Amino acid sequence: MPAYPVLYSFRRCPYAMRARLAIMASGLTVELREIVLKNKPETMLAISPKGTVPVLFVENESKVVDESLDIMRWVLEQTDPQGFLPQADTDSATPDERIKHCDQLIQRNDKDFKPCLDRYKYADRYPDFSQQEYRQQGEVFLLELEERLQGNDYLLGDKASLADIAIMPFIRQFAHVDRRWFFEAPYPNLQRWLNNWLESPLFLSIMTKYQPWQEDDEITLFGRNQP
Repeated sequence: MPAYPVLYSFRRCPYAMRARLAIMASGLTVELREIVLKNKPETMLAISPKGTVPVLFVENESKVVDESLDIMRWVLEQTDPQGFLPQADTDSATPDERIKHCDQLIQRNDKDFKPCLDRYKYADRYPDFSQQEYRQQGEVFLLELEERLQGNDYLLGDKASLADIAIMPFIRQFAHVDRRWFFEAPYPNLQRWLNNWLESPLFLSIMTKYQPWQEDDEITLFGRNQP
């Protein structure tokens, strides 16, 4: 059997979700190792001592990629049959505008929205503000996405992109803190977008449950084009 890239993952982690989304979209096949965060395998810690998921290890290149966005870009740069990586807009006065917008939106999610999400979800750990106030802070980004989806199916227009699959797992997590509130809130475009992704074959394909990996387990292959 060929040596596949190894992905250490945790099913419910939004960072790991977006890495798996990119892998599945790319058509690459990897060896999946589902971990338990309270009992991280020594093999993972040996290649990535910071101990966070996801981690991708490409043995034949001696390559370790332990940031989710870097994993997404790496796998889609190998093969991107659905065109998730935004291409330069040759009709624009600034050809890299779509790429720049994609990067900026993901950075807004990762740097600004994610801390609000953490405080909203675990408000009892952050007593400076109430849970409702943390939710309101997060709504700044929700409103930005709602406006972007006005008349569009996806965040960068009429085609799914890296921005959609990089951000969706975090919006899903935000919605799940209080589902009733989220789906009654005045964000119809965002609700439609999220529901479409949650019901998509791509998302459903990455949410299969696996037993935690152990050293002597048989290989578990993950990807659209599994042998």
